Amino acid sequence: MLYVSQLINALQLGSIYALVALGYSMVYGIIKLLNFAHGDVIMVGGYIALFSLTALAFPPVIAALITVAGCTLLAVIIEKLAYTPLRFAPRLSLLITAIGISILLQNLAQLIFTANPRSFPTQMLIPAGSITLGGIQLGFVPLITIFASLLSMAILTFLVQKTKLGKAMRAVSEDMGAAQLMGINVNTIITFTFALGAALAGVGALLYAAGYPRIEPTLGMMLGIKAFVAAVLGGIGSIPGAMVGGYLIALLEVLVISMGLSQWTDGAVFLILILVLMVRPTGIMGRIQMEKV
Repeated sequence: MLYVSQLINALQLGSIYALVALGYSMVYGIIKLLNFAHGDVIMVGGYIALFSLTALAFPPVIAALITVAGCTLLAVIIEKLAYTPLRFAPRLSLLITAIGISILLQNLAQLIFTANPRSFPTQMLIPAGSITLGGIQLGFVPLITIFASLLSMAILTFLVQKTKLGKAMRAVSEDMGAAQLMGINVNTIITFTFALGAALAGVGALLYAAGYPRIEPTLGMMLGIKAFVAAVLGGIGSIPGAMVGGYLIALLEVLVISMGLSQWTDGAVFLILILVLMVRPTGIMGRIQMEKV
């Protein structure tokens, strides 16, 4: 029974990592940008959800929609103001800009909300309670987290694989120049990719805040880094790889904690990343790509 409980914990955490890692993978797959501000978009989503539920007293569904919409709008603004002017700049310029946006969002959050952590009212978003299956008690929060994440990932997979927009995204990812010649509006596709990744980040913010009810300006930093590790581990640019990487990282963390080595959790994550990159630099499901020089 203890092992099943630990597995549920890993699935709950892995679902959140996978959602966040998908945002990294999609943006990198389109414009080869490591968007380190992605984790801080989740932090902003946490604050939006907090104030929507408490200060504005919106119903949970409305608060969730506002959170997702707020994260989406923020990502689009960042993409238009910070990344679009640097579209053809060296990758290092884009990377430095992403880090700068991350620091800016963290400091703005500290100025507006102070650095003090705030408790998130989980029960206002997800009712308290549990169900019993086979003698195992399962709380509503982990069950809803796992279900919502799998549903979001299924919708994303369908959108990318079966819709016209998804085909355009894959075309831009393969060859931006050729896609432009075929009449695809590259700027629109890039903006849509940022918006889609941020919408998933909004869902991830809701689920993370519900499962780990503590909101603070630095919330997205370590969460974003671990999700980035998950994306690299699975194969950055690969949607299935991001999912696999997210669940593997969470399983590793839960395993280390269950062994009584919780202080080594972060170190174990980065150690596994180093070992995987030494053996397979493209990640578990990544593809080796040839570059012209």
